[in-house]
Amino acid sequence: MEKTKKLTLSILPEKLGICHLDEKSLIPSWALEKTNFISITRTMDELSITLPQEKIPGGVMVEKDWRAFKLEGDLGLASIGVIASLAKPLADAGISIFNVSTYETNYVLVEDKNLEKAKEILGKFCDIKE
Repeated sequence: MEKTKKLTLSILPEKLGICHLDEKSLIPSWALEKTNFISITRTMDELSITLPQEKIPGGVMVEKDWRAFKLEGDLGLASIGVIASLAKPLADAGISIFNVSTYETNYVLVEDKNLEKAKEILGKFCDIKE
């Protein structure tokens, strides 16, 4: 039986904010500046923008102080169960997550206050780079 390769996670250095804007909002210019991480998602119900919180102006509905674990390596769209393998032990410990998926990888965000506990939990079966 082949041994499963350990997942590698890196921790992005900045604190992120998760913004909620009205579904009719245009994407604001402050969300288009070049930065290490930004995710923009529009649905029929909302415009959600996640980026370093120092880029977010006053007056925007935002949840601040989130930190991101980046899943290293190109897993592509065919990876199965990866998010569940990260989310379940965190959920079992009472830590909520905000997941952002891209074509190549995933980012699992946890509140900064839970970062150390999340590192301890995920470090049991992942290599964590800081």
